[in-house]
Amino acid sequence: MNIAKVVVDVPVSATDALFDYQIPEDLLTIVEPGIRVIVPFGPRQIMGFVVDLTSKSEFENLKPIQQVMDYKPILTSELIHLSKWLQHETLCFRISALQAMLPAVFKAKYSKEVWLQTDETLLPENWQAISQGREVFPFQDLIDAKIPDSQIRRHIEDGIIEINYVVKGKNRVKKDTYAELALSEPDTLEKLAEFSNQAKKQHDILEWLLDQEQPVRLKQLQETLGVTRSPVKSLEQKGLLNLVQKEIYRDPHSHPFEATESLPLTEQQQNVMDPVLTNIHETKHDVFLLHGITGSGKTEVYLQSIETVLNKGEEAIVLVPEISLTPQMVERFKSRFGDDVAVLHSGLSTGEKYDEWRKIHRREVKVVVGARSAIFAPFDNLGIIIIDEEHENTYKQEDYPKYHAREVAKYRGEFHQCPVILGSATPTLESYARAQKGVYRLLELTERVNKQAMPEMDIVDMREELAKGNRTMFSDTLVDKINARIERGEQVVLLLNRRGYATFVMCRECGETIQCEHCDISMTYHRTQNKLKCHYCSDERLMPNTCPSCESDAIRFFGTGTQKVEEALQEQFQHARIIRMDVDTTSRKGAHERLLNQFANQEADILLGTQMIAKGLDFENVTLVGVIAADALLHLPDFRAAEKSFQLLTQVSGRAGRHELTGEVVVQTYTPEHYTVEMAADYDYQAFYLREMQVRKRFGYPPYYYLVLINLSHTNHVKAVDASKRVAQILARDLGDTTQMLGPTQSPMLRIKDRYRYQCMIKYREREDVEAALSNVLNHFQKEMNQDDLQLTVDFEPYNFM
Repeated sequence: MNIAKVVVDVPVSATDALFDYQIPEDLLTIVEPGIRVIVPFGPRQIMGFVVDLTSKSEFENLKPIQQVMDYKPILTSELIHLSKWLQHETLCFRISALQAMLPAVFKAKYSKEVWLQTDETLLPENWQAISQGREVFPFQDLIDAKIPDSQIRRHIEDGIIEINYVVKGKNRVKKDTYAELALSEPDTLEKLAEFSNQAKKQHDILEWLLDQEQPVRLKQLQETLGVTRSPVKSLEQKGLLNLVQKEIYRDPHSHPFEATESLPLTEQQQNVMDPVLTNIHETKHDVFLLHGITGSGKTEVYLQSIETVLNKGEEAIVLVPEISLTPQMVERFKSRFGDDVAVLHSGLSTGEKYDEWRKIHRREVKVVVGARSAIFAPFDNLGIIIIDEEHENTYKQEDYPKYHAREVAKYRGEFHQCPVILGSATPTLESYARAQKGVYRLLELTERVNKQAMPEMDIVDMREELAKGNRTMFSDTLVDKINARIERGEQVVLLLNRRGYATFVMCRECGETIQCEHCDISMTYHRTQNKLKCHYCSDERLMPNTCPSCESDAIRFFGTGTQKVEEALQEQFQHARIIRMDVDTTSRKGAHERLLNQFANQEADILLGTQMIAKGLDFENVTLVGVIAADALLHLPDFRAAEKSFQLLTQVSGRAGRHELTGEVVVQTYTPEHYTVEMAADYDYQAFYLREMQVRKRFGYPPYYYLVLINLSHTNHVKAVDASKRVAQILARDLGDTTQMLGPTQSPMLRIKDRYRYQCMIKYREREDVEAALSNVLNHFQKEMNQDDLQLTVDFEPYNFM
């Protein structure tokens, strides 16, 4: 018997197993691991992934697979194995792991279409009766005509047809009209001789098409010859020209890129590249930590390493942390590798993501540049994986499955026996500690490529500014330096890690702050829309004129957001051109790229933004960086607060003086004596690392211990408290002496989206010490999670404690 092992699309523990289904005779040549199928499951039919084939089953009377959804595997055998590893590593459902690897188009409800890839006359007669002259028709027509799946598969392999998806009524495959000659060249020339003088435009079109080697986009034909649709239509009616619909890729980066050549490497760059190249040539896996100061040329090392990989006929994945970095990174990679590059990040539309994914799946590209999910690119011959700015917490997925892209990269690197490079000017303490112990191989770049010194950092004590009567948000030092830059025609980058106009709104009569109705957090005022917004649940309301509690009109704004700083900048520097970059100004598609291009083209003097502007960006005319409130991150209830502050200060400082012009940095702070600020001013990562490691050791935090966070939430406060206590009891019973448990305690933000939140934390050294206990907790609460609105998540290596 031929049997498929299927993971069904029902994310509950009772179905988190492989189910055996019989493969019908007509599907034997089609069903293989990596395709999706429709299977009967209880009273309904659902989707599932085939992950294995076998000839034996412990069950009798197996149900048959109803139909296939794919005629080619959409997952490689490696990704199928990876899903099993991901299920174990993150304690997620197997179906969740499989779906995390695919673009959203595969998770939505959709119908299928058949696309003819060749002349209809090459089809069998019964197919011609179905297509009826249509180049695109519903897949359902084949099912209605009872066309065997084996025949469909054969036509796909022969390149006669292709199956594409239509999602929620929108065609996710983009089409365009192409023009081509309907007759042979001699016949066309013969017809041309018969044309009258009145038909000059038709004559010009045919003459031009004779010079083209393949069909031409109709739009291109009209633009080149300056003709309307009318002469084209006339030629089509005379049977001299065919208009055909062809699939085209949506290209989110369609503008031409100027080709670049490899740059000469410095001695340091060559020294760090040599061991990577050895790995590539010997097909060997190592994890390299590339610790290079800002401006030291890490990207050129990436590019030349990838060039070696491509010359070997292999593929590369490059991860970047933010959408805002992607335009500049894409430009660097597309300029070097041209059409061999695909891009995957959340700034793309669903259709663009689908097209980019298909380029990878069809092996039409060799390099993928993208955010976290690009780590699942379906390559089967990987030669290198690079994670730029490896310290960024955006590489950790906050939804299920709660994977870290770095760990997935290490798994794939080992599978393909290829190097993994983790690059950063400020690596995480955990990564640097592993490099010190020899778990990773440490590579260091200590000099900037242009031999420029790191920009001098001026620490301004805002308490002294206050004492001398300066109540503005800009110190005298910063004002003087910004004025000097504007006069010289140079540019300034200002960082404030808080969007909005005011952090909270308070009544001065009764002291009431306006809180979100669904979360335990004050709402933030956004002046452009005159609205209060919650940055946790996205709830919003109009700004009231009087206090909702006492009806006083003494309602005032407190705190500072990017909108308020922008307004203050306009008052202080009236002739300055300012660009603000935060979540509010970059929410529209393409906004990141547009704003960065404006700044790169020197259409603005000051770029003001949140941490999205702190890293990776490279502007040659920026000579001053200002940090408005360096303390914003420093005092959060997070053991990584000092590390994140050091990283942010170092990264944003690196935006200044990257080319010929010398850079300066002004950091405004109320705690200039804090070791994080002092060491960031000296760019002394080593000193910070040693100091912070002492703190981590004293309090038992990573890298000395691993952490796992158990989060519970419920709409009923009493039930949330009760569940957290029961979780703690099970853990106390099952955990050994080698672990420490903290909690249960309410989360720093008790209520979000009307759900009450509690947590327990476990510190451990070996994963085996906690696995059994955590599995018991998940099993114990499974029924409540399915039926009683309880949410319980397990997060290994947590980054978010709020």
